Amino acid sequence: MTHPAGDASGQLGLDGVGEPGSAGPSGSSGFPCPPGSPDSPGSPGAGAVDYSTQEGGGEVSLAERRARAALTRLGEPGDLALARFVAEHGPEAAYDAIRTSRFPGRRLGDYQSRLASVDPDRDLETAAAVGARLVCPGDAEWPPSLDVLDVAGTIDGRGGPPLALWVRGRADLRVVTDRSCAFVGARAATEYGLYVAAELASGAADHAVTIVSGGAFGIDAAAHRGALAAGGCTVAVLASGVDVPYPRAHEQLLGWIADAGLVVSEVPPGSTPRRPRFLIRNRLIAAMTLGTVVVEAALRSGALNTASWADRCHREVMGVPGPVTSVASAGVHRLVREGGAVLVTDAEEVVEQIGRLGVDLAPPKTGVSRSRDGLDARARQVLEAVPVLRAGGVASIAQSAGVAADEVLAALGELFLLGFVERQGTGWRLSSRERDTRRHQSSGP
Repeated sequence: MTHPAGDASGQLGLDGVGEPGSAGPSGSSGFPCPPGSPDSPGSPGAGAVDYSTQEGGGEVSLAERRARAALTRLGEPGDLALARFVAEHGPEAAYDAIRTSRFPGRRLGDYQSRLASVDPDRDLETAAAVGARLVCPGDAEWPPSLDVLDVAGTIDGRGGPPLALWVRGRADLRVVTDRSCAFVGARAATEYGLYVAAELASGAADHAVTIVSGGAFGIDAAAHRGALAAGGCTVAVLASGVDVPYPRAHEQLLGWIADAGLVVSEVPPGSTPRRPRFLIRNRLIAAMTLGTVVVEAALRSGALNTASWADRCHREVMGVPGPVTSVASAGVHRLVREGGAVLVTDAEEVVEQIGRLGVDLAPPKTGVSRSRDGLDARARQVLEAVPVLRAGGVASIAQSAGVAADEVLAALGELFLLGFVERQGTGWRLSSRERDTRRHQSSGP
């Protein structure tokens, strides 16, 4: 695929790593999802399931759905106190305990500070208006891969599975993430990084792999656009509401992603991005995919946080090498050197890492095949002694090769039949084909 130019921006990222914005390749809308998704894409929201008016999508009741919608506004993503209470008592009991001041612990005041703004029915209606829905644990669409977050530990005191996910787009979240791979990296990506991210994502999409990333500048955008350009499915996991494009310059890109795949968030509609939300959403990117590819990352990079979550979730971690002098790749190189990532250089190697054993194998890499590779060692020894231009006799070739004359004669006969040598008078020299080959090799890089 041809690597197109992208948009540029000087915005600083909000994930705490301080990388200025960069650009990704351009894309176009209207790409189909991989086989198995329930709908083909159209305008955002067309055909989307409206869970707000149903008693349940799958096995989740409307009351539970409303409670989970409210809790996504009351708490922050990765709130373990809230998640543990919900796991033990259920979302309806948790919502009621907050409203009636019976929620145990010091966090009650934090939750109640947001009570005045909570209206789950309004949030569900706002989501439906942009073609989004709330997917809850227990829904048929809920990805079982997220269950690993129960045992993946915490980073900076946050973690655990999400209480629910706001999902914009018509594809089925469980279906499209069943065979998926995350692509992450620097916002301040180099042209090399942008090109490689787009190429690898495009190639993986050609193998029916859903590309998951964060919708940010740089590597994220390049990966999303690579998937779109290949006609594949891609998922953007945001730190803002699914109706709040961030960065703003990616409003059109996120619309294309919603058409061709999904836009996902833990926070309700209208929510703005905040620094902690970027890092904690990385656990979702890592958990819902089979592996994470780090294309470019400095020694201090949010992409390495995603790689850490992927390792905790027992997912494959892959790193793309860059120039050894590149600061943008220093974090990737350290990750590979310390055994934290498998080095990958093309889409086939990525697919092999996350694919089916014995089926999704990358073809072995070999050097340029040469005609003399099929010769045995003795014949190659004689061939190296044959003069290039001025013919030599059997005796002189035997002396130069260090091989007995009768064996040289037999080898020359074989080499003649294979087109490596030719007769000139009573002597032997390299054939014109072999002379041309040597000339090209000597003048090459």
